[in-house]
Amino acid sequence: MQVVSDVREPLVTGGKSVKDITEDICRQVEGPPTMSWLAGLAFSLFLLAAGGYFLGDLLWNGIGRWGLNKTVQWAWDITNFVWWVGIGHAGTLISAVLLLFRQKWRTSINRAAEAMTIFAVICAAVWPIVHMGRPWLGAYWVLPLPNPFGSLWPNFNSPLLWDVFAISTYFSVSLVFWYIGLIPDFGTIRDRATNAVSRFAYGILSFGWDGSAKTWMHYESVSLILAGLATPLVLSVHTIVSFDFATSVIPGWHTTIFPPYFVAGAIFSGFAMVLTLMLVTRHLYRLEDYITMEHIEMMNIIIIVTGSIVGIAYTTEFFMAWYSGVQYEQYAFINRATGPYWWAYWSMMTCNVVSPQLFWIKKIRTSIYGTFILSIVVNIGMWFERFVIIVTSLHRDYLPSSWAMFYPTIHDVMCYVFTFGLFFTLFLLFAKFFPVINMAEVKSVWKDSNSGVYRARRTISNDDVPQDHRKTDASMI
Repeated sequence: MQVVSDVREPLVTGGKSVKDITEDICRQVEGPPTMSWLAGLAFSLFLLAAGGYFLGDLLWNGIGRWGLNKTVQWAWDITNFVWWVGIGHAGTLISAVLLLFRQKWRTSINRAAEAMTIFAVICAAVWPIVHMGRPWLGAYWVLPLPNPFGSLWPNFNSPLLWDVFAISTYFSVSLVFWYIGLIPDFGTIRDRATNAVSRFAYGILSFGWDGSAKTWMHYESVSLILAGLATPLVLSVHTIVSFDFATSVIPGWHTTIFPPYFVAGAIFSGFAMVLTLMLVTRHLYRLEDYITMEHIEMMNIIIIVTGSIVGIAYTTEFFMAWYSGVQYEQYAFINRATGPYWWAYWSMMTCNVVSPQLFWIKKIRTSIYGTFILSIVVNIGMWFERFVIIVTSLHRDYLPSSWAMFYPTIHDVMCYVFTFGLFFTLFLLFAKFFPVINMAEVKSVWKDSNSGVYRARRTISNDDVPQDHRKTDASMI
């Protein structure tokens, strides 16, 4: 009986050579824009313009244009802020944490995930700035300015101020990490450029990259240092965002489970958004040989794990409310499930707890269409989660006479549309002018995927394995 080693699927398929990798990834940067890219950009700019009109009207007339009231003072604005921050979590996780753990399957998706992080944090920053009502005074209210500027406004005991430092640090480190990873690829595009403008632009962006062994040594050292700095941020950023709620005395918020619960939920939604974007990019740019089913399946497994953690957190919240014996806490959770916003709660439960469990079925886990649909469902569910946490906890508080309902206005909806337009516009520009896959890192795993070097695959029969690569039962004893 012949035996073949049981190893992972190849991370680069199609029998590609090193030259093929360079050609395939540089194609969308060097070639003219495709019609599908132009159509996507036009649609994104339309969303950006339409939402921008309502955002401008909001800044001119005040946040009374939103559906907020004296009881529900946070609603779509902070819901969208927390949602966008969560979307940005997967990029740093894929880039930093998986790099430290030497997970090679990250190489084809880390570049787009890092870019998604940058753009998602930019979209998230829109909401607290606009929520101030007078954003032109935001720097004076938030940042710790010197005494000559007047009294120091910031309250350093407030988790709202902790958010400013945590998210700005997260954004800065993620931006540097993303750009450092781009430098070798910029050097490649510079050397391939056929016109002076491209050669000059990418020459500046590449910072004089020469590809020498010493340069690569410094590059890898910096990457590991930045990964070590970024890894704690994966845990700290959404932990601090959760403190906006957990340090209050509002029923439904005052709970110690929020930090790990928010972190797991952020990774959950972030990976879902990475899948949504990468599946579209994979199809439009014909990158099926680089973003393989192995990548998709591994990401789906992480969604199963984090989705299960989120489901346990939901159950734990209900249990702790019952076990506490505090009638206000108990009512807050009963109201979520059976009150006026019951539809939002059960939408959240269906999308976040039930739908990810479908990935236990391998046929769905390895289905492009199934993965794409469920990734969108997960992000819808995570938006409902933030809405449920914020609005249902505020609209019925300790005092029944102050109970009120929140109804979104067209300005709530269109300001949200504005951030979608901003996000997709930035991502499409990135996908056109920057290499969407990290060429240098994909080449580093090419050897393990090259059929001429690494032949043993669990997906092929023994007859397809050359004689000198076969193992018999006797040879294994």
